[in-house]
Amino acid sequence: MAELRAGDATMDARAEVLIIGGGSVGLSAAVFLAHHGVRVHLVEREDGLRIHPRATGLGGRTVELLREVQLADAVNAVAVDASAGSLGKISAETLAAADLSSKPPGQVRNLATADAPWTPGTLRGACPQNRLDAVLLPAARERGAVVEFGVALESFTQDGTGVRARLSDGRTVAADYLIAADGARSAVRQALGIAASGPGDLGEPNANILFRADLEPLLGGRSFVLCDITHPKATGMLVTIDGAKEWVFHTSRSQEPTPDLIRTALGAPGLDVEIVSTLHWRMRGLLADRFCEGRVFLIGDAAHVVPPLGAFGLNTGFADAHNLAWKLALVLRGTAGAALLDSYDAERRPVARLALDQAVLRLSDPGLHWGHGPAAARARAAAGVVNAPVVHAGYRYASAAVIDPEPELPSTEEIALVLDGSPGSRLPHHWIGEGLSTLDLVRSRFSLLTGPGDRAWDEAAGRLGLPVHSVAMPEIPAGGALLVRPDGFIGWRAQESAPERLGPVLERLWGKGQEPGQGA
Repeated sequence: MAELRAGDATMDARAEVLIIGGGSVGLSAAVFLAHHGVRVHLVEREDGLRIHPRATGLGGRTVELLREVQLADAVNAVAVDASAGSLGKISAETLAAADLSSKPPGQVRNLATADAPWTPGTLRGACPQNRLDAVLLPAARERGAVVEFGVALESFTQDGTGVRARLSDGRTVAADYLIAADGARSAVRQALGIAASGPGDLGEPNANILFRADLEPLLGGRSFVLCDITHPKATGMLVTIDGAKEWVFHTSRSQEPTPDLIRTALGAPGLDVEIVSTLHWRMRGLLADRFCEGRVFLIGDAAHVVPPLGAFGLNTGFADAHNLAWKLALVLRGTAGAALLDSYDAERRPVARLALDQAVLRLSDPGLHWGHGPAAARARAAAGVVNAPVVHAGYRYASAAVIDPEPELPSTEEIALVLDGSPGSRLPHHWIGEGLSTLDLVRSRFSLLTGPGDRAWDEAAGRLGLPVHSVAMPEIPAGGALLVRPDGFIGWRAQESAPERLGPVLERLWGKGQEPGQGA
């Protein structure tokens, strides 16, 4: 499909999936869909990628998804290098008062660090959203997606056969499905009449100030992720963007975003400071009442608005896009029934509710998120707070796309206890070769994992076109098998040798023989 240009009002277009919104989540959806061979057309009303980083934390699960589409190395290359050790989150009246040069290097308790044995998805440090987008955009186009900037959605209609969308330049795009990744005030969600509920506005309006300054004299060779600034005239949060010259200061909107404000927060009155841009925002917590309507699906902030503490919002949006992409691809190819798409809302909405609830719980005591060790674990348990790795990757699915799901978490603290091979959980990660994880075996398709030397399943799997991997994993029952979905989640766990069940189970997971609306 040829790339279309904004302003060419004479050309209509046809796509299998039309995406509205070109932020990180919309771009990730384009990458995942194109990875599955789906013809994608994405339009974004802004003139280009946003220069203002709205988030910086990528969790291990998100890095796993990037690894699946061969983008983890590229994202790691643009992440802030904290491999030498970071102080993580610190607090001081000003950055100068923190006296970082006197502190020994530490290892940040990051979302995706090399000491996380439950995942192969590691980064050398935080990755600001603008840098992430700069990787996702060319990746989407290289995989065949059409991505246009400066084009907005004017209106759309849908029926049982597809969606027709009118764009701001007069063109009409016809598509089989539409994905709304158009943000917290999603026009698509509003047009569908889908309400959103939750705590709503949380706290006062804020200003997110992106600035440039050489802070090396204040860093003393150390690095940090976040710094709480407690100065009474410049209270806020200092965030590392590139670890050298670019930073963000979160503060009250009542503060005028001036270089002098930044200098006060830094404790460096003579420092050269350049304000690049200011983004006004307000912390909110909302969850859409449903994530789909007919052939239209909501992902990211269009589906859920999550407070930033915990970095759950962007990462949840990424997983939305990934979950939906393989399902749409199978339905479009005729492999799966349309009822499979019911599982998107059934699976992702509870995950988004968990992320929202957990972010809100952390607001009253951020130490519940950042703390580690037995005392912190006890405090989280007392407050009903789920440990961050479990929120990011320990959630479980209970839908018609899982056989005999086990949704109850055996632990809210230890993710190793959660990723135990139960149906509906993410396949446990084990290194099985140099740089090769059990997760790498899935390769975006249904796969069967059996025990070492077990050939009883091979013939049945071969007839169904299923790849079979013989792996030494404690989570595989003796003689049994794990049927893993394209997203790395376990769709069925056979407790004993039963290759004759494989075909019917696969048909059920595909939603075959079900009418849409019955599969949730």
